[in-house]
Amino acid sequence: MTSVSRERPTAATRAEYRITELSDPAAIRRLLEPQRPYTAYALAQLDPDMFPRNKWYRSAGPNGEALLVHSKSPLGNALFALGDATALDAVLSVHPGPRFAFGSLMLEHKAIARKYFLMTRPQVMLRMTVESDAFRPVEDAARRLATSDIAAVNRLYSAEGGPTAYRTEHLDDAVYYGIYEGRDLISIAGTHVVSAAERIAVVGNVFTHPQYRGRGLAKATTSAVSRHLLADCDLVALTVEEENTAAVAVYSGLGYETKCRLHETPLVRKEPIGVVSFVRRAIAGWRGRGEGEEVVTR
Repeated sequence: MTSVSRERPTAATRAEYRITELSDPAAIRRLLEPQRPYTAYALAQLDPDMFPRNKWYRSAGPNGEALLVHSKSPLGNALFALGDATALDAVLSVHPGPRFAFGSLMLEHKAIARKYFLMTRPQVMLRMTVESDAFRPVEDAARRLATSDIAAVNRLYSAEGGPTAYRTEHLDDAVYYGIYEGRDLISIAGTHVVSAAERIAVVGNVFTHPQYRGRGLAKATTSAVSRHLLADCDLVALTVEEENTAAVAVYSGLGYETKCRLHETPLVRKEPIGVVSFVRRAIAGWRGRGEGEEVVTR
């Protein structure tokens, strides 16, 4: 294969990208629906209880369009991106979001994301989904966790030395199941987001104490959470590292199927104070004045 050199775009060849903040859930849903497995988390954010907490931006230019979502939940800040990488570059240049967030990105977004963020988990992930007719539950001893379990939850999640700060609202706003041995919580599975209105949920935070691994507990707790969710949701999704073949096999055994590959990673914004993006935003707003848009060149 011969290499092709590409000249750096000049001012004359740089294109305009128009950035609009979206506020119509129906219009946003039309952008998300064609790729439901990948967009499951963002679709759940259309829930009327969550939608007001989010910022939705559409970036459109000659190469295509992108959708950027900044959302907030009890678990923290999240960033979701969909669409053309150059259009995403344009909107991230003015709306990079908070200093710390958990990002969901398409594989082709990686180079653009690294312009603005440190990606602390750059591994490729698999998005897997299950529906009721394909679900294969296992018998388990898991029970639904309540706010009274919060101390046990924090002890389990800190078993490998990492800090945890789960609060009662994390359990109130989600679905968590766990398995106890005596008074000790030894395995847990929960959710990143649940929307009864959108009938979508994303499973996550699956963890088993190191001393109890290899006994099928993660499969049991994930099964319990999935069974609960599928009673009200048409689509249940989760994400797992592509190279974690053991976990992939566990989820496949429950009926989950791989639908796409992506990046899911904690993000740390490289620009700590946000002055540069603020200036860019001011210039973009001035360029799009009178049209209710921001205009960025790329």
